Amino acid sequence: FAEKTGKVLGEFCRCYKEQYGVALFNSVRYEIEGNGGPQAQLLHRKVPLEDHVIYSGNIFQYIEENKKWRNRFCVVPHNYGLVLYENKLAYERELPPRVLVNSAGYKVLTSVEQYLELVNNSLPGVTPKSGHSPILKCPTDFPLILWHPYARHYYFCVMTGKEQDKWRAVFQDCVRHCNNGISEDSRVEAPAFTDAVRMYRQAKEQFGTWDMLCGNETQVLSNLVMEELLPELRSTIGPRLKGKAPERQRTWIQISDAVYRMVYEQTQAQYDAARARCEQERPRLESTIRTDMDQIITSKEHLASKIRGAAPQGCVHGQLLGWHSPCSTRVWLFLGCSSWNPWGGATRHSFGVHALHWHCPRRWGQGQRGASPCFSLLPPAFVLPKAEVCVRNHVQPYISSILEALMTPTSQGFAEVREVFFKEQMDDAVHTFETLLHQELGKLQGKDDLCKSIQRILERVLKKFDYDSSTVRKKFFREALLQITIPFELAKFQELIFEDFASFILVENTYEEVVLQSVMKDIMQ
Repeated sequence: FAEKTGKVLGEFCRCYKEQYGVALFNSVRYEIEGNGGPQAQLLHRKVPLEDHVIYSGNIFQYIEENKKWRNRFCVVPHNYGLVLYENKLAYERELPPRVLVNSAGYKVLTSVEQYLELVNNSLPGVTPKSGHSPILKCPTDFPLILWHPYARHYYFCVMTGKEQDKWRAVFQDCVRHCNNGISEDSRVEAPAFTDAVRMYRQAKEQFGTWDMLCGNETQVLSNLVMEELLPELRSTIGPRLKGKAPERQRTWIQISDAVYRMVYEQTQAQYDAARARCEQERPRLESTIRTDMDQIITSKEHLASKIRGAAPQGCVHGQLLGWHSPCSTRVWLFLGCSSWNPWGGATRHSFGVHALHWHCPRRWGQGQRGASPCFSLLPPAFVLPKAEVCVRNHVQPYISSILEALMTPTSQGFAEVREVFFKEQMDDAVHTFETLLHQELGKLQGKDDLCKSIQRILERVLKKFDYDSSTVRKKFFREALLQITIPFELAKFQELIFEDFASFILVENTYEEVVLQSVMKDIMQ
């Protein structure tokens, strides 16, 4: 297994090295030319609320070691990890937690039947016979299970359906945020990594990487390795498992988790080494880029023109993209239709209003010693279930319409990325509203002025929310197109790249830029 892991990581690190040079060139070019694009209008929290607890409460957890259910006190801090304590007193005394869960890559299940179906599919041919005890029994009718295709599973339950809905919203929010673990702050490492994952999978004729980008870089690479390793592991170990079906299933989950942890350690070491090598080469590469910037741009534009000219005159965009005709037709119809606007006039404003109404219930009171009125927010625990309902009722149907138009199967990852963007914009809208309102408090003369100020600030924030939503939508769809782009034969264009510039120009990346340029007019409408 170590040899197989090393082989996969070796191929990936080669892709990463190639993409690192391209990303570095794009970063330096961006720095010189300053083509930053539209700036966000909403304010973003510069300092996260590090001591802020998003949610906390009691929940029953199944302890696999003694096969018993125990009441635990669960805390969700600002980083959206799940922290389980013996009880609330242990948390208040700052005792070490019992369990720390990073939920990246997990799926939240609310029925034992769903879980058993996934477990049965993970080890084909091993299914408990009728009348035999299943792998898991829940003492209530309201389970909550965190299922992972490779790592260990976590079992919880609550007493009522209302509690289940609340905890499901909390868990789902944790999964979404932990899945979004690759920081976009870096203009080199982050794009180099995500593009390397996409190119690696495309080389194996696997298209769509959103479902793979769950967690930080090491977690993503571990999943990439396990995707190829698991079939071999299953065929080698599966037939040798002993005992009844439930016992074999438990053993298989434990083996998969153990292998996953081994892969994680090996992956972390090799990826860190590859990243260090690239960082060591960075000064030399950057010096070459700054010296030969004009020649590199000219060479790249020449390559792009040759790729663009390879398609017959008058061909449809779909042929250039390498899509099948029905798909390209639906994509272009979708881009041109009025439903392309995800917020849609009044609907987009209602999202802004909902964001402010959920997050900003106004609780007014006089400050101490006659100070000006103070404004405070309700904790996110109040917000999560309601926000989850909005995502389910409004955002997910819109995402489904995009998926149907693009005919892409990567729905889960696609949806989660968009939902994280949506909730981040909600938080930015709240923060902007709160900041602007605080600035106005000292100028107010009475209740009439207060009401007018609130209304004026609300309208101002909604306009900013509208603008930022449109900007994110366009960026998101550009990325979505790259996930479904199937290149035609590109090898013949390799000879057009000067050897001195081969570290900064790749045919595949240039082809993708040509694709985006061809649809940019429609996207920017």
